Amino acid sequence: MKKDYKIVKSFEELPSPAFVCEEELLEKNLKLLKYVQDETGVNILLALKGFAMHSTFELCKKYLKGCCASGLHEAILAKEEFGLEIHTYSPGFKDEEIDEIISLSNHLVFNSINQINRFKDKAFGKVSMGLRINPEYSSVEVDLYNPCAPYSRMGTTKANFDESVLEVLEGLHFHALCEQNVDALKGALEKFEENFSQYFSKLKWVNFGGGHHITRADYDVDGLIRLLKEFKAKYPHLEVYMEPGEAIGWQTGYLVATVLDVFENGMNLAILDTSAEAHMPDTLAMPYRAMIRNSGVANEKQYTYRLGGNTCLSGDIIGDYSFDKALEVGDKIILEDMIHYTMVKTTTFNGIKLPSIVLKTKENFYKIIKNFGYNDYSSRLS
Repeated sequence: MKKDYKIVKSFEELPSPAFVCEEELLEKNLKLLKYVQDETGVNILLALKGFAMHSTFELCKKYLKGCCASGLHEAILAKEEFGLEIHTYSPGFKDEEIDEIISLSNHLVFNSINQINRFKDKAFGKVSMGLRINPEYSSVEVDLYNPCAPYSRMGTTKANFDESVLEVLEGLHFHALCEQNVDALKGALEKFEENFSQYFSKLKWVNFGGGHHITRADYDVDGLIRLLKEFKAKYPHLEVYMEPGEAIGWQTGYLVATVLDVFENGMNLAILDTSAEAHMPDTLAMPYRAMIRNSGVANEKQYTYRLGGNTCLSGDIIGDYSFDKALEVGDKIILEDMIHYTMVKTTTFNGIKLPSIVLKTKENFYKIIKNFGYNDYSSRLS
């Protein structure tokens, strides 16, 4: 059903805080991913864990082959809003959800031999079953985002692989990257082949997982195309899937926030109507420094401020930034590249309002997709 959205024509009319996704930049990413698909014959899926702004799915499904889901709710969203292939993986499936997940999914990827043995009778003949492999190749520097870190719960190692499951398996899946270039994929793929290529003749597909930063400016797209073509030439019977999340939403928009207060306590402090803890959790968890439009590092420009969120968590600090002009109450702050892996992680901690969701159209209008309020906070609690 077509939805009616409020349209505003100027940046000044936007609600605050708000995630603003730019349709033109999103389509630019999608066109590049479609080019990789067309050149190589691989299938690129949208990883909902990284980008789930389903108001854009009519555009996304013109370029991509489907979605990968991390459980029941993402699978339902993929079915209702995307409608193409659905590949579902979870570290652990639940008895009360598995039947519905099977009915929704084209591929169902299990995390362990135990999970296969538990659910294979339900799934066999209804869905293409796969197993997530831990290739035991690690090039991710931050353990929080490293699926192949020591003692990882993600996937099955060579030592724990049981060849008997090949009777029901049609595919193998590995995921070893996090926002990396093709050299990291090459290393993981070599290890994957070394440990498991003897089973490829019994399979129909392989999935190279996510973490492929294909739309980043310095990504070696030509190198990726060569690598994929070489793999396809060696194993022409295998369908190949990739499921990047960040590559779809990478640099497609921002989070706009408003200065609520400015004061001094040993340095200049500014309070925004957003929150690192609730709206940008990776800035604290990774951590990383969010880029702010027209700002510099501390003391680079004339006026330096420590920007803080509007919650009572003492550590809800976005960081220290400098500006050419002194900040005033009501000023707008634009935090860059906040669409992928940010919008999907927001919370209502401390009762803070979730940022509105806005699409900047190719015609340079702003489409207000959703505003949030008290009910979104209260409905999560009892």
